[in-house]
Amino acid sequence: MAAVNRTTVTHFILLGFTEVPELQVFLFLIFLLVYTVTVVGNIGIIFIINYDLHLRSPMYFFLGHLSFIDLCYSSGITPKMLMSFVTVLNAISFCGCVIQLFSFALFGTTECVLLTVMAYDRYVAVCDPLMYSTIMTKQLCYKLVILSYILSIFNSSLNTICTFAISSFCGPTTIHHFYCDFLPLLKLSCSDTLVVKLVLFTSADFLTMSALGIIVASYASIICNILRIHSTDGRRKAFSTCTSHFSCVLMFYGTILFMYLRPSTSNMLDQDRVASILYTVIIPMLNPLIYTLRNKEVKQALQKNWQSLCNV
Repeated sequence: MAAVNRTTVTHFILLGFTEVPELQVFLFLIFLLVYTVTVVGNIGIIFIINYDLHLRSPMYFFLGHLSFIDLCYSSGITPKMLMSFVTVLNAISFCGCVIQLFSFALFGTTECVLLTVMAYDRYVAVCDPLMYSTIMTKQLCYKLVILSYILSIFNSSLNTICTFAISSFCGPTTIHHFYCDFLPLLKLSCSDTLVVKLVLFTSADFLTMSALGIIVASYASIICNILRIHSTDGRRKAFSTCTSHFSCVLMFYGTILFMYLRPSTSNMLDQDRVASILYTVIIPMLNPLIYTLRNKEVKQALQKNWQSLCNV
């Protein structure tokens, strides 16, 4: 019977970000601009890192993958959200919902793991600079990135399979969100979702807390090491190597912790939508801007390559 029930649902209806008609056109233009900046910014970062020989260090290697993840992360959510502002009925097929949920989990998990890898890179750069090139070899960088993707594929596959294989969907089909997310989907399930929620929360808690613990330990060591530097200029340079990454970590994990720690209220759905906008739409736009505006080498590479294009 469960197998029959799952096949009765062929599509879902996404309510979108807001149900206020007066805001539809305004929000469409705002988020279209945000998505355009996201695409241009992240593609620009990827291009500069692969084109400029001065940006071939491990930090920029990881940054290139972070930009790729942000680009994919936003592209899996934002185009469908933009459609919700201009269409009367924003429907998504059952298979499309599965793919969107999987990509959301995949790239969200990869960003979580990759930010942790980048924290370790900054730890080695500040705490053991003489051994940096010896420790952070090209082979290790590739292994760390591959490991990030493998862990993410495993986690997203587990969560997606649990959501759609164990749970049964037989109606209603209206998702109170602007994309297919785990908890709004499980609220539509016709079956008991206790096991699914247990798997989802356990994997999310373990992954998030483990990654956050490594990042906190890395930055605690970095700060202790920086405080031992007697030169003010030396401290400033050491801090400057970490500020961009630390800003990205604060935004990403700040949003996640808000989701974890917020009290249960009647307008929780509205809070979920706002928080989701931050980490699926806004943060992928801000990450390349942060690394561009706060990183001297990236700015110099952009200026040099822009001048080269203008002279052609």
